[in-house]
Amino acid sequence: MESNGMNWLAVLVAGIAAWALGALWYSPVLFGKAWQKESGLTEENLKNANMPLIFGTSAVMMIIMSAGLAMFFQGDAAMNAMKGLQMGLVTGLVFVATSTAINYLYQRKSFKLWLIDAAYQVLLLALAGAIVGAWR
Repeated sequence: MESNGMNWLAVLVAGIAAWALGALWYSPVLFGKAWQKESGLTEENLKNANMPLIFGTSAVMMIIMSAGLAMFFQGDAAMNAMKGLQMGLVTGLVFVATSTAINYLYQRKSFKLWLIDAAYQVLLLALAGAIVGAWR
């Protein structure tokens, strides 16, 4: 399932893996309750949310992020899981975590919320990078 040097099956699997990581990350098992508190969301807010739309759209966005990483990796004959993981980490730290920090500063959101959200973004890009990098 390759097109223009991009393995779309790897992109799909990476996106789904990133989504699954988020399901765990934002669950009560890890950071769900802290995230909810720092976000100012009540149980009522969560009950009234359109979760199929939120989950479905976030899965699509993570597949798009994985495709973006795959585009970065194109033409790199030395690409492998470790290099993909490293590039995903750098992308997450340098672009996503910093951009999120800027937004959170202006929105007056807490440092704790930034840590929860930015760390997830960095890890999802590292995971997706490793999968896409390995599956070339």
